[in-house]
Amino acid sequence: MRILLAQNSLYYPAHGGGDKSNRLLIEALAARGHECRVVARISVFGVREQAVYLESLAERGVEPASTEGGIVVFTRAGVEARVVTNANLRATFQEQIDTFEPEVILVSTDDTAQLLLEAALRAPRSRVVYLARATLALPFGPDCAFPSEAKTERLRACDAAVGVSQYVADYMRKYAGIPAMHVPISLMEPEEWPSLGSFDNEFVTFVNPCAVKGIAIFLALADAFPHTQFAAVPTWGTNQQDREALFTRPNVRLLSPVDDINLLLARTRVLLVPSLWAEARSRIILEAMLRGVPVLASDVGGIPEAKMGVPYLLPVRPIEKYGSQVDEQMVPVAEVPPQEIGPWQVALARLLNDRTHYNLIAQQSRTAALEYARELHAGHFEKLLAGGKRTAAAAVIVPVTAPAIPPEAATGGEELSPEKRKLLALRLRNRAAAASWFPGIEASSTRRLFYFPHAGGGAAAAQAIALPGWSVVPVRLPGREARLAEAPFERMAPLVAALAAAIQPYLGTPFAFFGHSMGAIVAFELTRELRRRSLPVPAMLIASAARAPQFRRGHVPPPAPSREAFLEELRRLQGIPAEALEDPGLMRAILPALEADTALYRSYVYSEDAPLNVAIRAYGGEDDPNIRAEHREGWAEQSTLSFAARVFHGGHFYLNTSREALLHALKADLP
Repeated sequence: MRILLAQNSLYYPAHGGGDKSNRLLIEALAARGHECRVVARISVFGVREQAVYLESLAERGVEPASTEGGIVVFTRAGVEARVVTNANLRATFQEQIDTFEPEVILVSTDDTAQLLLEAALRAPRSRVVYLARATLALPFGPDCAFPSEAKTERLRACDAAVGVSQYVADYMRKYAGIPAMHVPISLMEPEEWPSLGSFDNEFVTFVNPCAVKGIAIFLALADAFPHTQFAAVPTWGTNQQDREALFTRPNVRLLSPVDDINLLLARTRVLLVPSLWAEARSRIILEAMLRGVPVLASDVGGIPEAKMGVPYLLPVRPIEKYGSQVDEQMVPVAEVPPQEIGPWQVALARLLNDRTHYNLIAQQSRTAALEYARELHAGHFEKLLAGGKRTAAAAVIVPVTAPAIPPEAATGGEELSPEKRKLLALRLRNRAAAASWFPGIEASSTRRLFYFPHAGGGAAAAQAIALPGWSVVPVRLPGREARLAEAPFERMAPLVAALAAAIQPYLGTPFAFFGHSMGAIVAFELTRELRRRSLPVPAMLIASAARAPQFRRGHVPPPAPSREAFLEELRRLQGIPAEALEDPGLMRAILPALEADTALYRSYVYSEDAPLNVAIRAYGGEDDPNIRAEHREGWAEQSTLSFAARVFHGGHFYLNTSREALLHALKADLP
């Protein structure tokens, strides 16, 4: 079989459990005679970052076949890898779909924004198999950080869903009606695992210290055992705040991640896995137990499966709620409940002071893990791939919400013909792809008011115009929030074309457009594109805090501003809180979309066309430094129907200061 792995994270070298497991799985399939490729990425794109990445490959004896076009190509263990370092990840993945023509595409929970999954589902001749390695990254159920019905629909459209543990498979069945199955997909390195656990080893070790992994428990134990040496290994979840907390403990030593886990476990006396989220299974537990290292782990998620009946499973108060933001490591910010350290302190004290008991747990751990590992190979997963295509219809027989499932799926278990199955799968895939642009649109049934945000803005900004009788539908552009991994558009024409295709299925319900700042021009150009395609146009276009488009006649795009000038303009418009502008981590997350949107508007040139047969309203703040009265009044030229301009107290972001007056105007203006 031709198998393509889509990995929206680092493929090699990588130390995260899911990334490492994906690599070992695809390498094992290649060893069984399949033609395997992978498309992956480095964490941060850039020329300098590519150079650093090439150095890391050279240190490991990997010589790339090509480094052209911001894509590093190399072959390792029979797998041809394309690692995007300074190019468009989605375009690279699509190019591989088109040229490699994979029979199977593997996508996993590292692709949280579903950037690659969406493209995979559109591949006409490929079966899509989803590897669920973390319930936090699934868009449904109590474990998830950011629920999304649109993303859940995409998962239902996959040809098969595989859980890394029975816990994950059951979770997908229970909370989304997805008939996932548990197949062992977290393989181990092909080696003879040495016995490394020793009562005399140096450290009580904790890998990936961060909030969700239970750093609070680790720090409390380090404080409770001041004469014991602890080791922390920062990886993908460790942020600066975590590092600062670790540095304050004199008995905590920070160790670098290693390619060879034996090097770490040979120094580990006891491994701590005090996770506060629902671990899918935890690869590090099996790696430690195989080598006879005792593990203290929390009794949550799929960890009991990983422990295989060996002590110790210990209680925690798991995380139940996440905020709406991510930290600088792109990890959802969790509300961590207070923890009871007593059971952990008692268990660790016994392992640190009772050599006989330590040796007993070490032996039990190694025996159970070796027995499990003897049956751990790629053959189980290979059998699933060879078993034929599971229809999308089967994946949606148990719906989560009725509106998400088209009438064809309501078969009551009746078998669908092959033609209807293909049609249903295509419809589900198209609906899921379109819904990524419009969060929550499937739940809206009344008149729809589409909200087009300002440069860099996301779905949350639409809350300012919540209006009775209208379903406010935010427009989520690539490069922000759940679409953070997607490349943002930097030119108006391709953005408008993509929007027109995405919005077309939703034009049967009465609708209007509200665009703020740059969003007003996007809404205007989209309306003109809908007219060109002979599609329904909005009942009204509300242009907020924006100059009429004809002020860009003959526009010559100026050079891009310096980063300092750009940030100063953001301060002047007062659209981003001052504390956010001073937060380097937060600005790293939001600046790419802001700069891309600014480039999009900077390059926009108005083209002549007939006025719209659409009512237009121009809203604005009286103190907006960039928008004058003539800019608002100019919108009248773009309509053959009614026009009015309305001015509110406030500046460019008057929506935040004059909300009551804004809602009153919307009630009066919208038909």
